Amino acid sequence: MAQGGARARSGPPPDPNALRRERASDAAGWTTLPAAGREGPPPDWPLGLQSDRELHWWGYFWRMPQAVEWERLGMTVEVAVYCRRLAEAEVPGSPTALGTLTKQLGEQLGLTIPGMRMHRWKIADVAPSAPKRAAARSTPERQSSRDRFTVIDGDAS
Repeated sequence: MAQGGARARSGPPPDPNALRRERASDAAGWTTLPAAGREGPPPDWPLGLQSDRELHWWGYFWRMPQAVEWERLGMTVEVAVYCRRLAEAEVPGSPTALGTLTKQLGEQLGLTIPGMRMHRWKIADVAPSAPKRAAARSTPERQSSRDRFTVIDGDAS
């Protein structure tokens, strides 16, 4: 049995906003993914026959920000396997192990927060839209709670 030492996924996950930035593991930096996601049609399905549900997930996942990196890294087979297993896991009565597998595959593809941290991916900030102005109200502004108190004469006759 192994003694001491680091374990996979031990310790706090990487954080791009951490105050301490002199770690050797931070040298590679973080990849910022486009918030709008990947543009264009999904790649060709790399496995055998595709079910309607697999087709749905295939199109859905290839529009996500992570898909930019999957395409760069040539991960079409991994995404297809995830779509296939996810479609199988959706079927009522599917084995619990299938749910566990899809969770693990989702992390490996960076579809979860821990998975994105593991890959050192972050999604670009979307520019905040201009604050909406409240519609004009016909009622006066609310009073403070103190202003709503009414003094009652203590004389009970």
